Amino acid sequence: MIQEKHSGKRGFFGSPANIVLVGFLAIGGYFLLTEHGAHIIPFLPWLLILACPLMHVFMHHGHHGNDHQATPRDQPDHEEGATP
Repeated sequence: MIQEKHSGKRGFFGSPANIVLVGFLAIGGYFLLTEHGAHIIPFLPWLLILACPLMHVFMHHGHHGNDHQATPRDQPDHEEGATP
């Protein structure tokens, strides 16, 4: 019988301890939201407003120049004197 060699790397959910950890975190998160929801709900509009600049920074990568490639408007469409 041929035995397969394993690299020893298993995913995050390959360990029973990690599965138990995720279960405890899910239960803790549920009780945190249900018991302290009255304290969180008034801040939801502010969290939405805070999310706007954060999404802008992360989705546009901070607008770090944007000069990766020459744009078509930097290059002339046609030579001078030529008809389009």
